[in-house]
Amino acid sequence: MFYVALGIMGDIMPFDYKKEYKEFYMPSVKPAIVEIPKMNFIAVSGAGNPNEEDGEYSIALNLLYGIAYTLKMSYKGNYRIDGFFEYIVPPLEGFWWQQKGMGGIDYSQKEQFKWISLIRLPDFVTKADFEWAATEAAKKKKTDFSKAYFFTYDEGLCVQCIHLGSYENEPATILAMTNFTAENGYKIDITESRYHHEIYLSDPRKTEVSKLKTVIRHPIKKAD
Repeated sequence: MFYVALGIMGDIMPFDYKKEYKEFYMPSVKPAIVEIPKMNFIAVSGAGNPNEEDGEYSIALNLLYGIAYTLKMSYKGNYRIDGFFEYIVPPLEGFWWQQKGMGGIDYSQKEQFKWISLIRLPDFVTKADFEWAATEAAKKKKTDFSKAYFFTYDEGLCVQCIHLGSYENEPATILAMTNFTAENGYKIDITESRYHHEIYLSDPRKTEVSKLKTVIRHPIKKAD
């Protein structure tokens, strides 16, 4: 594990998960198979159209980032986290599905989305540290943070790649991933506990749609 990275002038730079774990956060545009280790997250579950202004998804993001930055900046206060080192908050992630039995995702029916929004936690952050941060954020922001929870996910064997452009065009990328999976003797294994997974490397508020970068990841298993 790298704890810090050295800058050009020798300064200690915050640990950047995207740079240090490129195999998880910066894959190729071509599908590849990867083993994902167990990770801990801040998580908020919800349902509905993520584009709804001031909707449930928007509220969830405020909760995630409120806790994430409380943990990140904890070293400036009196609370101490064992093993803490300075880091850049990892990118926003999301698990997405619709009603049981639907074949894939119907992007025209966004109101039927169910989701878990997530931000990865550094390994040194314990559940107790998370609970402290949620309480601290609630005090500072005078907001209910009870919907946020500490979530451990062991994703295992997956196929993934970078999707470039609009989220609406994801089906073409997913088809390429599915075909690659079959060609290599595997099949997609999305279940009630293994999810369609997206990692957002671009801010859609600041990035042209054609330049958006999203990691798409699907769980897989050996074909019968």
